[in-house]
Amino acid sequence: MIPIAKPLLGKEEIDAVTEVLSSGMIAQGPKVEEFELAFSEYTGCEYAAAVNSGTAALHIALLAHGIGKEDEVITSPFTFIATANSILYTGAKPVFADIEPDTFNIDPEKIQEKITSKTKAIMPVHLYGHSADMKAIMEIAEDHKLVVIEDACQAHGAKCLGKRVGSFGTGAFSFYPTKNMTTSEGGMITTNDKEIAEKSKMIRAHGSKVRYLHEMLGFNLRMTDIAAAIGLVQLKKLDGFTATRQKNASMLSAGLKGISGVVPAITKPGCIHVFHQYTIRAQKRDELAAFLKENEIGTGIHYPIPIHKQPYYMELGYKDSLPVSEKAAEEVLSLPVHPALSRDDVQKIIKVTREFYANA
Repeated sequence: MIPIAKPLLGKEEIDAVTEVLSSGMIAQGPKVEEFELAFSEYTGCEYAAAVNSGTAALHIALLAHGIGKEDEVITSPFTFIATANSILYTGAKPVFADIEPDTFNIDPEKIQEKITSKTKAIMPVHLYGHSADMKAIMEIAEDHKLVVIEDACQAHGAKCLGKRVGSFGTGAFSFYPTKNMTTSEGGMITTNDKEIAEKSKMIRAHGSKVRYLHEMLGFNLRMTDIAAAIGLVQLKKLDGFTATRQKNASMLSAGLKGISGVVPAITKPGCIHVFHQYTIRAQKRDELAAFLKENEIGTGIHYPIPIHKQPYYMELGYKDSLPVSEKAAEEVLSLPVHPALSRDDVQKIIKVTREFYANA
């Protein structure tokens, strides 16, 4: 079976974990600080705060910016639910703006339509590893004096106009096992604002900078040195992983070109796509996914139900009509693109997809 995702962990990661276990310092410690420094340098940010998940990174970033009750945060409905849930955790309200049909990222023109006197932040999602239109989003934010919190959980190393995502506003990254790099579980907040960095580190540790002195309400959302040790090794491999993903994506795009019923993944000018997912639009999507499975090729639907159509959000009173997101949810299909694929694997994915549409 060709899986839709596969973490690549080797002897270096095992040795790094063994070293931490042998040291006796397995909670948050020097490895976390080392990982924060390395990741901040990688993203081009001055500061980073490591936490225990991407969801925690989003939640803490919002809290560090003072987002709370009665505030509104504009975000995408076409993403994993953690994006919007993190806003709810603060007491604020997610406001959904529809997406671009080609990148599946939030549409800056739709953001403009959603701004009210209660709007305090924009949370763009760099979906599938492709940057949102950060030039337009940052201009909107500046015009309206809004905070920008980038959901970069799928976009480690992606760029927009020469800058890495997570460095435009306050960034939030995930290191879940299926992401482009992993710490097994974990997350990272990136920022160029010292105050936001300090607040983030306090919030993750029960609101304290000094042990047993608690200056604000916080949580236990820290990263362990075990996770950080894995992250340090994975970060060194990240650019190599990305190059292989991009090579695989290039082969897929060339091989799928011209199939009636398929729109291959695209990369917009000025962007560097890191292909967390290689996501196509596919007519007869569900039938194609079933045919690929029969031929031992894994796929994923990211995402089958937009957030505003999720049962819980409908209970909250969301009745938005967001047609681009709703249509995408009916057509998107992610194909394997991860760096563990062989050239033969990629050619098989192309061959089987072509065979399906030839016979459809």
